[in-house]
Amino acid sequence: MTAVATPETRTASRPSPAAPRAPRLTRHQRGRLYHLPLAIGALLTAFPFYAMLALSVQPGQAVRLPDSLLPSSISFDAYSRALGSSSVPTWAINSTIYSVVSVVLVLLFASMAGYAFAKKRFFGRELIFWVFVAMMMVPHHLTLIPQFILVSELGGLDTMWGLIVPTIANAQAMFLMRQFIQDIPDELIEAARIDGAGEFRIYWSIILPQTKPIMATLGTFVFLWHWNDFLWPLVSQRSPDNYVLTVGLNTLQEQQVPLATIMAAAVVTFIPALIVFILLQKYFVRGVMMSGLK
Repeated sequence: MTAVATPETRTASRPSPAAPRAPRLTRHQRGRLYHLPLAIGALLTAFPFYAMLALSVQPGQAVRLPDSLLPSSISFDAYSRALGSSSVPTWAINSTIYSVVSVVLVLLFASMAGYAFAKKRFFGRELIFWVFVAMMMVPHHLTLIPQFILVSELGGLDTMWGLIVPTIANAQAMFLMRQFIQDIPDELIEAARIDGAGEFRIYWSIILPQTKPIMATLGTFVFLWHWNDFLWPLVSQRSPDNYVLTVGLNTLQEQQVPLATIMAAAVVTFIPALIVFILLQKYFVRGVMMSGLK
């Protein structure tokens, strides 16, 4: 006996419609969600700089937080006092000499050492290289006392050369230069040797032009390290005329100088580092990408 399909049975055999799915986020919406925590982190990072700028334009009144972070009136008298002081320009010149000369010497010696470790063959190369790398694991504070004693015995305390020379041997800069120079094709060096170029000519005309991205990256790092350096200049310099900006600003706090003046001097200190980073930002990003920094 054959069963006859009725309208009720046909309706019951039909599959029930699927439950509506939740709408998916588009790629643009997901990008906004990813950028939200980054934006919050950027605001938290920029807040100390905003506070420094806001406090520096206070018109000589007492600082009251958080009201002083939104000043009702703006005055640049603190900048006039900071720049009009005879000490701050001297400290700025000392910081500039310390940072610029250190950048030039660190890049020069790091590039030479990186070229030697990357492309030359000599006895004990790997051992010497890993000794240099091991220096990166030693905290700087552990070497501060021996470094101070050595510079003192050489008569370098309270001198500019005694401030600069101990910072020239930068193991991290040498390591990064060596990793970058390893990727330079050996064929370029062999072709230069065939043309009669000596070692220094190869280094100057072949290696250095190829290392511009990593040189700009290291130059930015080294400049910021030395511009913001505090501990070694504090230990090695005794005369106020030889202070750098970071040490000089610390002494202003001990002299009961108004907070607005100190913040104005800090803003003046911050501006050169910001300008250097903006000018070298393109090379900095390229150097990070090409050298494989994480």
